[in-house]
Amino acid sequence: MRLFLHVGAYWLMWGLRAAMPKRSHLAVAQFDTLRLRLIKIAARVVGLKTHIRLHMPTSCQDQSILRVVLGRMPRLIA
Repeated sequence: MRLFLHVGAYWLMWGLRAAMPKRSHLAVAQFDTLRLRLIKIAARVVGLKTHIRLHMPTSCQDQSILRVVLGRMPRLIA
């Protein structure tokens, strides 16, 4: 079971890095850097009827890159 969880986490991180803009410094970043800069962010999550809204802190330096990457990620529910 742990192997499947690790494979799933690796696949998600690889997809996140593949969705990065090519000129971004995070396009070639290691997974640990991506985890610290993009995933471990204190954000307020608001679930609406048709979508999820993230309210990012003003101190987040990578808001624009995160917005582009999340826009490129495929939708899970049609």
